[in-house]
Order: sequence, then C-alpha cells, then structure tokens
Amino acid sequence: MRGRLRRLWRSVGFRLASFFGFLVAVTMLVALGVVYLQTVGVMHARMERQISLVVQQLALRFDEGGSEAVAAEVGRALSDRHDADSEVYLLTDSDGRVIVGNLDKVPAAPPGAGAQRRVERDGETITARIVTHRFPDGGLLVVGHDLRDQQAVESMVGNASAAAGLVAMLLVIGGVFVFREQLERSVGEVRRTAARIAGGDLHERVALSGTDDEFELLSHEINGMLDRIESLMDGVRHVSDTMAHNLRTPLTRVLLRLRKAQQDGSSAQEQAIADAIGELEGLAVMAQKLLQIAEAEAGARRRHFEAIALDVLVEEVVELYDAAAQAQGLVLRREPLEPVRVLGDADLLVGVAGNLLDNAFKYAGAGALIRIGTCRVGDRAVLVVQDDGPGIAPADLERIGIRFVRLDTRLPGHGLGLASVRAVAALHGGSVRFADANPGLIVQVELPAR
Repeated sequence: MRGRLRRLWRSVGFRLASFFGFLVAVTMLVALGVVYLQTVGVMHARMERQISLVVQQLALRFDEGGSEAVAAEVGRALSDRHDADSEVYLLTDSDGRVIVGNLDKVPAAPPGAGAQRRVERDGETITARIVTHRFPDGGLLVVGHDLRDQQAVESMVGNASAAAGLVAMLLVIGGVFVFREQLERSVGEVRRTAARIAGGDLHERVALSGTDDEFELLSHEINGMLDRIESLMDGVRHVSDTMAHNLRTPLTRVLLRLRKAQQDGSSAQEQAIADAIGELEGLAVMAQKLLQIAEAEAGARRRHFEAIALDVLVEEVVELYDAAAQAQGLVLRREPLEPVRVLGDADLLVGVAGNLLDNAFKYAGAGALIRIGTCRVGDRAVLVVQDDGPGIAPADLERIGIRFVRLDTRLPGHGLGLASVRAVAALHGGSVRFADANPGLIVQVELPAR
C-alpha cells in the first residue's frame, strides 16, 4: 500500500492536482469559517443592541417615574407573552430585595457588564447574555436574553458548514483523482507513442481526440515534429545509400585507371592522373554541396543574416554569368527586377541564384532565352528563373530538388544543386516552387520580404 502511494505521489499530475485541490480546500474552509463567524457575530451584535436599547429605555423610565415606573414597565414586558420564554429581567431595591423579575437571584456580574452568565430563572439554570445597570437610588436592574435559541442556530450553522466542508473535501479528493486520470490519459498517449517510435516504428503518431485543447495542440506539434524527423531520417538513408553508390563508382574508376596506367607506361600514367584529379575534384564538389545542405538544414548560418537587397545581388550574379551564357549561345535577361530586400546570408543566396542559372544553362539548350529577376508578392520576396527550353514532364516536377536525383543522367552533375536551393530557402523561412512554363521551366524562390 505504501509503495503504491509512493508511486502515486511520484506522478506529476497527481502532485499538481493535489496542490490545487489543497488550495481549493483551504479556500472553501476559510470561506465557510468567515460565513460562520459573520453569522454568529451578527446575531450577537443584534442581541447586544436589543439589550442595550431596553436598558436605556428603562433608565429613562426611572428618570420619569422612579423605581415604580421601571417595575411597571418590566411587569408589562414579562406579561405580554412576547419572547417571554427568552427574556431575562430583574429589578432590586438598594437592599438587594427583588421588586420584580423572572430571575431567582441576582447574578454575579458587575454593573454595566455585558457577558454570558449562568443564571437561575424559574428554578432552571440557563445561559444568558445580561447587562446590569445601577440606578441612583441604589437599585439594580438586570436585563438579558436566553441564549439557547441562538446557540441552536449557531449549532445548525456550524453543522451545515462542517457538512459543506466535508462534501467539498470529498469533491476535491475525487477531483484530484479525476484530474490525474485525465492528465495521465493525455500524456500517456504521447508517452506510449514515443516508446513505440523508440522501438523503431517511425510511422507512429499521437492519436488526436478532436477536442482542440492544449493537449490536442501539443499532439499536433509533436506529430509535426515526428513528420519532420521521419523525413530527415528518410533523407539520411537516401543520402547514405546514394553516397555509397556515387562514391564507389568514381573511386572504382580512379583505381582501375591508375592500375592500367601502372601497366601501360608513362603517357598513360599522365592521362590516368589527370582523370583521377578530375574524378576527385568532382567528389570534392559533391562533398562541399552536401556540407552546404547540411549546414542549411541545421540552421548554423542564421547568425550571419543581415539585410540584403535581393535585386542588387541578382544583378551581380547576372554579370558573372553573362559571358558564360554568350559562350553557350544562350540569351540571359534580367527581368523582372523589382527592388526587394530580405534578411539572409548573401553568400548562400548568391549560391541559390547560381545553382538555378547552372540548372537552366544545362537543360535549356542552345539558343534558349533565360530570364532571372526579382519581384514582390504581398509580404514575400520572389526570385524567379525561367527558361523556354524543353521543360520537364509533369510527373517529374515532384522529384526536382531531391538529393542525388538527376532527370538526365547523360549530363554532368550529382543532383545536389536544386537540393541545395531547397535547403537554403527553408533556412531563410521560404520555399521553392517548380512549374511548367509551356515551354520551359519556371522556378520561384519565395522568401519573407524585409
């Protein structure tokens, strides 16, 4: 039993619910105590005022007619049968002899005192609240009220408060366990899903209840995180498999050429060395692009972000590529060129524009018209590259930008240029869209405008 209680107390939900339950219980008990004290206090104050008022009236009667007038007034009060069973009166002369009243003897109370006393009335001992008053002639007046009715009301209020407090405590205890169970149900689903994912099932997701509460929002965020993790893991597996293939093939060629050159002679060795250098340089380029993609996906370059005029950056890139375009028989135009500013890394964005132009130069073909420019659409800055080449089949549009995917394996490259564009755009909080320009391909890189 004690072990079960310790396990229960280790539950954050149970401790949290117990803490709030304790606060609610204390608040309710304090509220009930205040109600009880206020009720009893009001009743005592009312009785005190009534007794004091009667004493003042009888004192005025004494001033008007002496002890006889007071005795007559007390006699009328005792005989009118109004509160006769609870009223307490006693009037004595200066020698202590009883003139009128319903007390058997004078109570032990100093003149003017208002307090609870045990008194004898009609042969019965009762608890009463009394006030005494000494007249100028030495007579003593005692006025009071039987407290039995008030004590019955106080007991009833106290019992009701105790019953309400007990019910409140039971509700608090029940609420603690209900709260803990509800919290355990919501958190437990997340915990069980995490355990299944840790076991290797990356397709698991937290079940949604449709309640649209905080735990539902948390489940949405966790599922989004799991989708992203699964996507990254798939990408890692794809990269690992593809790199193993892409590294094995050129390395194998390098080894074969070097061995052949070793057997054939010096001229063959020179050619083999040149070919090996070319293969290794290609591998270095591939490694550099993979590193750039990894840095972009990890967000390591965000600390270098600054305000950049994207239109000016595009103009500089066009100036670099203009000679290459003329050499390949391509027409390179800067349009549109609307001024836009973004917050980002200038080197990475230059690489984005360069990769898009490299891709257009490679696939558009001789004589093609290639347009590159910037514009603003709402709160987005858009870098646009469009060509009028043969374009891409609609079925292949979804595959563009996946690492190591090459739509035409006859052309040089590793399939990492557009993947790098996607990664850099994501790093800047943007996205990349590919569409058929009919003819040709249009690529739009959307970034948050500054």
